[in-house]
Amino acid sequence: MKKTVVAAGIIVALGVVWTAGAWYTGKQFEKHIATVVQQANEQLRLTAPEAGIEVAYQNYQRGLFTSHLDLVVKPANGVPSPWLKPGQSLVFNERVDHGPFPLAQLKKFNLIPSMASVKTTLANNEAAKPVFDIAKGQSPFEANTRISYSGDSHSDIDLKALNYDKEGEKVAFSGGDFQLSADKEGKVLSLTGDAESGLIDSVNEYNQRVRLTFNNLKVEGDSKLTSFDERIGNQKVNLDKLAIAVEGKELALLEGMELDAKSDLSKDGKKIDSQLDYTLNSLKLQNQDMGNGKLTLKIGQIDGQSWHQFSQQYKSQTRALMSQPEVVQDPALYQQKMAEAFFGALPLLLKGEPVITVAPLSWKNSKGESTFNLSLFLKDSSQNKQPAQTLAEEVDRSVKTLDSKLVIPTDMATELMTQIARLEGYQNDEASKLASQQVKGLAAMGQMFRITTMEDNNITASLQYGNGQVTLNGQKMPLEDFVGMFGVPDLGIPAPQGNPAVPAIPADPANPAAPAVPVTPADPAAPVTPVNPAAPAAPAAPQQ
Repeated sequence: MKKTVVAAGIIVALGVVWTAGAWYTGKQFEKHIATVVQQANEQLRLTAPEAGIEVAYQNYQRGLFTSHLDLVVKPANGVPSPWLKPGQSLVFNERVDHGPFPLAQLKKFNLIPSMASVKTTLANNEAAKPVFDIAKGQSPFEANTRISYSGDSHSDIDLKALNYDKEGEKVAFSGGDFQLSADKEGKVLSLTGDAESGLIDSVNEYNQRVRLTFNNLKVEGDSKLTSFDERIGNQKVNLDKLAIAVEGKELALLEGMELDAKSDLSKDGKKIDSQLDYTLNSLKLQNQDMGNGKLTLKIGQIDGQSWHQFSQQYKSQTRALMSQPEVVQDPALYQQKMAEAFFGALPLLLKGEPVITVAPLSWKNSKGESTFNLSLFLKDSSQNKQPAQTLAEEVDRSVKTLDSKLVIPTDMATELMTQIARLEGYQNDEASKLASQQVKGLAAMGQMFRITTMEDNNITASLQYGNGQVTLNGQKMPLEDFVGMFGVPDLGIPAPQGNPAVPAIPADPANPAAPAVPVTPADPAAPVTPVNPAAPAAPAAPQQ
């Protein structure tokens, strides 16, 4: 009997402690949620101002062991949002289990003390109705978040399976599981997850039925906010298969796609070094194996503060474009304005004198592999205040050196062009002959204009630049002569004195090895031979 009383006393004591702890952590969470909302809005303003949204909370009801509130996402005051119309909002219902041992975590046998466990679902309102229609009236996701006493959080996000088929449109999704972790200030984030499959089947603007499917999507990444308020980190995306079909016929099949992006700070913490690796194991167009490709792109020595200025200026201008209906409703004009905004802010990125490297960009098929490599060292153009007097001076303001090389095996190029001809409806023999003629003609034209050379059955081109001098396939020349080869205007910069160099044209275009015939510019002092009005006019040159 005595032992029973003691045991009962212990249970009561534990109950009191848990109740008191739950009450205390409930009070703490109430204070914490306001801080979280404030930090979320700060991060939105810093990293995604173009979204034009802000977060608030309402209807907070605190109980002893559980509380309820609504988290509201709405358009920010005075800022147009591309996602929500004025007056619209997305509402997330939040059920909060108080610590130190939230019931939701105990059900998972998680005995780590925490401030709260939060279950999040989407409320069905006007803005969310299309998603609920696809999800057959249910919340399309459920998130369970554990918030520690330090303020750090971990969320398990369950994307629900979808199956919608109505009025000729179909959406199917297997569902997915994702995990999101964040520190108390939202500066350090990590995300992992996967989804098995998805399908979208609808009619496009040309009244064609288009079906897009994917299989085995996996994502993994982490990021942190730097001292200059920009994010760096690592992201990896893998997709086993992406298929596109039109009118029941498979148009394209991409297999084994992997994107790996990394960015980190330099030792002094002031510059960003980044690298992007992309691979595609197989591309098939209308069941024809077109080959596989890869790209490795490195951009180093980006000045952090300049990157932030570039980002803010570009985002500010894109926000302004979003508020102009006449621009948004015209795709061509919108793309033009976006490009102008990007290139207008681009000089800001030159402050750190970045280095761009492509090593390599390649495409490979059964007959060989074509590669392109590039190394470009840039300058801070703002350091030179004097106006440029020549084209070389203008280029040298921004470019230190450039080194690039292209190698295309003729067999590989012929195989690729043969496949393209087959896609256009040519039979195998006709496609092979046409492809061979096209590649030979391309090689001959490249040599005729001195753009490419032939080495070991490869079409090659190399280009180097530095200090106003260009080396094209081993031949040195001033930049003005190189530009003159392509008939590019001098952009208003005074041209050098004397006659510009004109490329020699092979006597026999079909035989590039034949002696070249130089083309000499006309002497302005030479007499002009009068034209006989009675002579028949020469036929016009055919249009190319």
